[in-house]
Formats: sequence, C-alpha cells, structure tokens
Amino acid sequence: MNIPRQLQLPPLVAMKSFFLFGPRATGKTTLIRRQLAKSASIIDLLDSRYFLRLSAAPNELESLIDAAPTDIIVIDEIQRIPELLNEIHRLIESRRITFLLTGSSARKLRRGKANLLAGRVWEARMFPFIHRELSDFDLDRYLRYGGLPAVYLSKHPEEELEAYVNTYLKEEILAESLIRRLPPFSRFLRSIALSNGEIINFTKMGNDCQVSPSTVTEYVGLLEDTLIGFILPAWTRSRKRKAIKAGKFYFFDPGVTHMLAGTETLDRNSNLYGKSFEQFIGMELRAYLSYRRKKLALSYWRSTNGHKVDFLLGEKTAIEVKASGRISKNDFKGLKYLKEEGIFQHLVLVSQDPISTRKDGILTLPWQKFLADLWEDRFV
Repeated sequence: MNIPRQLQLPPLVAMKSFFLFGPRATGKTTLIRRQLAKSASIIDLLDSRYFLRLSAAPNELESLIDAAPTDIIVIDEIQRIPELLNEIHRLIESRRITFLLTGSSARKLRRGKANLLAGRVWEARMFPFIHRELSDFDLDRYLRYGGLPAVYLSKHPEEELEAYVNTYLKEEILAESLIRRLPPFSRFLRSIALSNGEIINFTKMGNDCQVSPSTVTEYVGLLEDTLIGFILPAWTRSRKRKAIKAGKFYFFDPGVTHMLAGTETLDRNSNLYGKSFEQFIGMELRAYLSYRRKKLALSYWRSTNGHKVDFLLGEKTAIEVKASGRISKNDFKGLKYLKEEGIFQHLVLVSQDPISTRKDGILTLPWQKFLADLWEDRFV
C-alpha cells in the first residue's frame, strides 16, 4: 500500500546533505524510493556487492558516484561502513555533492569514532506510522500492536511483532557484538518494557535483571543508540514546587513494548491501556516536532510531592494525557499546579472524552481534535 508519509525528503535535500535516522522497519528505504526515485541514486549497503567493495576500498565511492546519473546520492545503512564518512566529507567539501545517509543505529558510528560531519550534514528522523498518515486509523489496534508499517498493515500483527523483536535481538545486538551476553539483556528488555513511561530505578532494575546498575545504564544507552527507546528529560525550572530531575524512559512503539513485556491482552479499563495511550500521544508529539523541524524540547514535569504533567513542548505548552472517556476534577491537578508557575501559554488536557471545554485557563480536547490542532501549529 502506498501510504503518504508526513516526512518530506525533497525539501530537505534541496537545502543540505542529511542523516536520516530511524529504527529498523519504519519505512526509510520505501520513503526514499517513492520520494526520490527520479532525483537520487541509491547505494544500499545491505547489498553485498556494494558492501564488500566499499568495505575493502572506501575511496571507490567516488567512482560509483561518477557513474551515477543523478545529483543526489543516497547511502542506505551508513553505519555498516563508518569509514565512508571520511570520503563523504571530502566529496561534500570538494565537489559539493548532496548526500542522504540513512541508518538505524548511531552506536557503531560513535564507537568507531567515525567522522560525524559536524555542521556539514543535518539530521532528520523517521518514526512509525502516525495518526495523520492513516485514513483508517484504529486507536485500539494501534495501542496494542503499534505503528510499524509491516505490523499495522498485517493480518497477523502479533507474528510480525515477534519476528521484529527477534530480528532486532539477533541483528542489532548479537551481529554487531554490542553486548557480551544475551540472557541478562533479554531480562532487562522485559523489565524495562514493564516500566515503560516511568522513571528508571537503576538499582532495582539491576537486581531484577541480575546485573549491576552500571550495566543497566549501558543497556539503556544501547536502546537509545539503536533508536529503540529514548529518555524523556525532566523540566526542572519550576520554582513553587521542587521538581524531580530524573528522566522517564519510553520505547519508540507501543507494539514493540507489549511484545517485550509479554502483554497478552490490552483491557480498555486497565492501567496498561492508559500508559499505552500516553505513549501514543508522546510518539505523536515527537514526530510532529521532528517532521516540522520545530526546535522545541520535549520534556515532562513532576514535583517531589507527586504532582505531574506528562509532556511539555518547550515552555509553551503543557499536556496532560488521560485515557478516560469522561474527565474528572482530579485529572486537572497537575496542570493546575503547573499553571501557578506562570510560564506556559497553553495548558491542555487530552483524553478520549468527546467534549471540548475551557475552564480556569485549561483547555480539554478529545485526542483527535488535539492532534489536528497540533499539526495546525496552534500549540507552538
């Protein structure tokens, strides 16, 4: 199926060379072939012919480019041959060639002390499907199985998810020798999946996984580097109430989270459903900020007394997420306390309640209306 994506590559490469990073199977290669088919030549490093040739002689990249009929050069899976970045640097400087470099892991580039082309190449991100891209969007299906294209469109999403997780473990972790032992890492993946959207207690998680806290720190860094998860930092500038400084961890996709956690069913009235709905809104916010090139930090706020707001867009908009079909007075608490700081322009409660209201400076919106307004740039 040809599903139009929100990320537009032609305007990006018209400005500058780019890294395009994204987890495996989010659709980077498909997007390139659809949007740049006539204007770019693709060197796919998953193709053994290119991989073996350029691994042995990175300087042969120039001869391949000279034979290319286009002005834009795509190198897919650049982390497989980090040494190519020196050649790319030279060709950008000497011949002003435009490159689009894709990858699913920054770990190998950094560990190999690769030339990361600072200032010469900008960065874009690719994410799973978002609500705006799917005309037949099914929220319950998305919260259970996530938005990876092959999964969301499959008649057998659970089988696709299981295959994806196994591929990630084998290819991203074992094949690249990113960890020494798989069993403790597998235990860690289940433990952190069960704690998705929460502040990580490194000592407790280390005890659960039978590894040291420092190893948990290393594992979390590995998930970030392979784009499987991310740390949502805490906003700490509140003055009236002292804020917690530790970040929260999220996986990049709710379906992957459930597969790692061993979720069998997602009950509409469960706490797990609420966490998945929160994760969904967080993913939508990340995609919006990235695809629209908005230079705003995404963070959260929680006071030491337990008052919290799920997501903050810079210091402009505070967003609390509730999965309930009817909001209650208790749902407003975190936003009311944050409002006392007098910093945020917009205070929004997003839920599955179909009624929109505004009271005491707090706007309540159904999630569909919130996402529509978000992409109209009404909160930035």
